[in-house]
Amino acid sequence: MKPTLQTRRKFLRTSALGAAAAWTLPVFLEKTFFALDAMAADSLTQTVTGKDNSILVVLQLAGGNDGLNTVIPFADDDYHRARPKLGLAPDKILKLDSYIGFNGKLTGLKALHDDGHLALVQGVGYPNPNRSHFRSTEIWQTATDANQIASEGWLGRYFDNCCSGADPTVGVSIGDQMPQAFAAKTPTGVTFSRPEQFRWKASTGTDGKPLSGEEAFYRQLIGQTDETPPSDGNSIAALPGKTQTGTSTEDFLRRTALDAQISSEKILAIARKYKTNMPYPATQLGASLSLIARMIGGGLPTRVYYASLGGFDTHAGQIGSHERLMTVLNDALTAFVADLRQQGNFDRVLLMTFSEFGRRVAENANNGTDHGTAAPMFLIGGKVKPGVFGKHPSLTDLDKGDLKFGTDFRSVYASVLEHWLRAPSQLVLGKKFTTLPIV
Repeated sequence: MKPTLQTRRKFLRTSALGAAAAWTLPVFLEKTFFALDAMAADSLTQTVTGKDNSILVVLQLAGGNDGLNTVIPFADDDYHRARPKLGLAPDKILKLDSYIGFNGKLTGLKALHDDGHLALVQGVGYPNPNRSHFRSTEIWQTATDANQIASEGWLGRYFDNCCSGADPTVGVSIGDQMPQAFAAKTPTGVTFSRPEQFRWKASTGTDGKPLSGEEAFYRQLIGQTDETPPSDGNSIAALPGKTQTGTSTEDFLRRTALDAQISSEKILAIARKYKTNMPYPATQLGASLSLIARMIGGGLPTRVYYASLGGFDTHAGQIGSHERLMTVLNDALTAFVADLRQQGNFDRVLLMTFSEFGRRVAENANNGTDHGTAAPMFLIGGKVKPGVFGKHPSLTDLDKGDLKFGTDFRSVYASVLEHWLRAPSQLVLGKKFTTLPIV
């Protein structure tokens, strides 16, 4: 038997990729198979996966969420003076203590807080804040200083340094583009929106026309029945990640095609396997979290999931739009938690929210708020150490009208990396940050 054929058969018999593709793999990708197998054999393969260990779900609140109307300092007269129209009345606040409370639409998050499954980190930001959506999002996604530019995202560096040889689905993003947080030296992770957007080629019938079964199944998964996906807001969602690698263009395209085909097949198969009777709201975020829950319940070996809720750039008419977004956020998260509990997976999942910045303290003339700085973060999970971390920022000791941050967001990242993903945070973030006892 030829060594090449023997090697190919051994690879197909023992590799997870080979098992997924079996003998349907096009011959021209054979070279790429051998290269991937050699890379996996020579690397430190991640010893735990999302099938048997902790899972991180990152939820981006894109556009700059108004932290002051999310976690409200209702007992502070300066809040009401700064916001005579936008300030929330006491009957619209769910009190946490004698000073702060949740927006009244966040009933599910309040229940999680009361049950000991939610951590609130106050006044999160970074030194020398940038008030541009794109630049501040880039800073959060790359976890760099405000005066630095980086091509890799913080999760991409986690994939590069801690997940070598892992399955391509070690990171899954729900959306139309890969978030910059996933950008890595070695392309890792897949973006899942519609299957045909990242499949190597569409399935075809005997007449040569694409089959509709997979697309129909995906639409059923996300509750989509027309050509336009449901939208929760029109705002910046995520910066696309880097796709260039050190390999040749030909090898990169071959690997991308291979990973995409196998990953999409696996995701669809797993999503079919797990069924839930948990009702999710008919929103884009509800659809995204429902799909993530199905992947977790089906045993996809993903460590990091990423989803986004847009629409938070509330320069005008904020009251109605922000209240609606709070409802969308609350209802989707409530259903997601209930689903994970029903699965028995709630203790294995940590969900973390972030927004690129908060809003200014004072309302503007258009009944809205302009770009600000610090804002709260939520961490939700069965193993979260509950409570309020950090003090609510002062409403009078301001930075040009904006809140001064009290907690560097990279301290939250470091806490998640060290204590949840069990990864060396300094290697991933480039420097040491103080961790918080949140997990």
